[in-house]
Amino acid sequence: MKKTINILTLLGLFAIAFIASPSFAQEIAEPPTTPDVNQIADTINGLRNPDQISTTLFTFILLTVLTLAPAILVMTTSFTRLIVVFGFLRQAMATQQSPPNQVLVGLALFLTFFIMAPTYQRVYDESVEPYMNGDITEFSEAYEKGIAPIREFMFRQIEKNPQDLALFMEIAELDRPDTPDDVPTTVLIPAFILNEMRISFELGFIIYIPFLIIDMVVASTLMAMGMMMLPPVFVSLPFKIILFVFVDGWYLLIGSLVKSFY
Repeated sequence: MKKTINILTLLGLFAIAFIASPSFAQEIAEPPTTPDVNQIADTINGLRNPDQISTTLFTFILLTVLTLAPAILVMTTSFTRLIVVFGFLRQAMATQQSPPNQVLVGLALFLTFFIMAPTYQRVYDESVEPYMNGDITEFSEAYEKGIAPIREFMFRQIEKNPQDLALFMEIAELDRPDTPDDVPTTVLIPAFILNEMRISFELGFIIYIPFLIIDMVVASTLMAMGMMMLPPVFVSLPFKIILFVFVDGWYLLIGSLVKSFY
């Protein structure tokens, strides 16, 4: 429980530092005066010390993490590729709402936890735990150490398609990077998402091929038999399910998806 709270606290601080400069409200006990910028900066820097985080601020950080968690999970992990491929599979088999959305999302989430476990373990070991223990006193240093494993994961996925990264570097009007450290995180994330969408659509096309062949064979057979009023999907669906079961489709699909990240 303590480890979870520590991770949520640091992730909340990451989100606040990455998105916007924090602002805090005070109770007005006397007529308002013009705030001193240096005083405000000193207050914020003091609050970055984990020992000085109040219950109210921790609640704010927790709510921020809960709000940003879906976007962070979708955009910087393997979740996008998994859920898109599962959607293609269900459409190719024409099973309507089976498996239901809750099952597919849950499966994608747990596979994401499995795939990202080594990366987030490094985040905890190299950033969260040292920061909470006081071994790292500067928030900026903790942020850099914590974001590094996530950046390495995204770089590892896009290294086969560098044109995605080049596209966003060109749009941002940035010079050609000499090292991965020269690539801003704000450029790396959209390039990673574009790469994930490309790969998931390629896998979806491969998944469609055997089921499309079954549809074509069934439709041709029904036309040859003069049964044109019978929808081919009603006849082809059992054959698709049988084919998927006989080849152990879930084993092959999930195994290929997970291995594609290593």
